Amino acid sequence: MKHVVDQLQRPLRDLRISVTDRCNFRCSYCMPAEVFGPDYAFLPHEKILSFEEIERLVKVFVGFGVQKIRITGGEPLLRKDLPQLIKRIHGVEGVEDIAMTTNGTLLKKYAQALKDAGLARVSVSLDSLDEDRFLEMNGRRGKVKTVLEGIEKAAQVGLQVKINMVVKKGKNEQDIVQMAEFFKGKQHILRYIEYMDVGNSNGWRLDDVVAKKDIIEQVNTFSPLEAIAPNYKGEVASRFEYQDKKTEIGVISSVTESFCSTCSRARISAEGKLYTCLFATKGTDLRELLRVDEDDTAIKNCISTVWKERKDRYSDERNEQTMAERKKSKIEMSHIGG
Repeated sequence: MKHVVDQLQRPLRDLRISVTDRCNFRCSYCMPAEVFGPDYAFLPHEKILSFEEIERLVKVFVGFGVQKIRITGGEPLLRKDLPQLIKRIHGVEGVEDIAMTTNGTLLKKYAQALKDAGLARVSVSLDSLDEDRFLEMNGRRGKVKTVLEGIEKAAQVGLQVKINMVVKKGKNEQDIVQMAEFFKGKQHILRYIEYMDVGNSNGWRLDDVVAKKDIIEQVNTFSPLEAIAPNYKGEVASRFEYQDKKTEIGVISSVTESFCSTCSRARISAEGKLYTCLFATKGTDLRELLRVDEDDTAIKNCISTVWKERKDRYSDERNEQTMAERKKSKIEMSHIGG
């Protein structure tokens, strides 16, 4: 096994794989309906990586010491026969953990098959328990009840469940405490996510961000919290535990408290491009290498070169107020996952 580090001595440890650029939601912070409308040209099937190609890439990444895989989208459960891919990845020697991020609308249907295939964990996006606000945020595409049923089915079959809430000022910050109370009662981990400037479509403004400290202050009014240590080096969520020590929450604070210095994640887009940052402006085409019959050594050398040259620290730079200097187009999050 050959470990590789980037220009800031960050190892390559985690791999996130987008299996589709399509989604059945139109969330304003990711795929707003006015941009991703009925005529939007999504990737044709032949340009998306096959399960065989994804499995091959996983094997190559494991050679660098990657042990954790996260399946993303778009909405990954729109990818036909996804449990078959999970089973393939689960069978790769060296893979110790497979997780998935989903909007939860199809989770009730597929939870058992995903668990049987080897999925360990699922992160479910849910931005409000209020039906009207949830509909407004997801482009009027999904109901709270459907997502909650998916969450409970996932927990029932033995998947570890976390809930992700993107908090946007003027949209759903009034739901912070209600979400905490509800999921504390369910004993599911809730993670609040600061509204981020992903892609170029969501009209991001710093004024729309509800900061981590404000989120924690609100939850503290419901039930006092204590900060606890991360589960592992590079964990993106700051963890807090309720006093009963039965449940915790997390806050992903990419905007107000950057965690670039410990980022060990690589991302592969639905069409097979390697990205070294969620806020990247360009990727490296691995699909071409796969389809011109290059051997694994050539693919490994390509990945190694990209990672060794990596010096991404976008959120640090944003916090250092150098954003005016960054005029490039960022890749849309619907291509590479969150």
